[in-house]
Amino acid sequence: MNDDLNNVLESAAKTVFTTMLETPLEIDRSNEPFFEGDYHIAGAVGLTGAYNGIIYLYSTALFARKMTSRLLGMTDDEIEGDEMVNDAFGELTNMVGGVIKSNLEELNQACMMTVPSVVRGSNFSIEAVTGVERRSVYCICDGGRVLVEALIKTADTEELA
Repeated sequence: MNDDLNNVLESAAKTVFTTMLETPLEIDRSNEPFFEGDYHIAGAVGLTGAYNGIIYLYSTALFARKMTSRLLGMTDDEIEGDEMVNDAFGELTNMVGGVIKSNLEELNQACMMTVPSVVRGSNFSIEAVTGVERRSVYCICDGGRVLVEALIKTADTEELA
């Protein structure tokens, strides 16, 4: 199932960015550090069911603003501060999470989603607790970088915990 989960994350990112932002997204297999102290934003949406955990979408705050412009069809000057960016980035996270949920259901892995939330800051990281598996998909899109990440506990890993 690990390969399936990686494919689900990649597919969800490509689907949302190609459809909603009308821009191609490439998977970056270099695993180079993404933010290195840059002010960034992390959107989160929870999953419960066959998989229990959280799906994260990370970007620099500057690139999140660019994605907001694309998503809303506005110029950068029309974006009214962090709240608008937070809402748009939360919605992008929700869309990626929704595609992940749908793809898991196609694999007979039914899940429910929580409402999205957003965190901003510099020099922070989200750490997994014991028994939770981290899956990361690094992406390049429209001159920026995005990370789609899942901190997941499956029914199989719950039995081992």
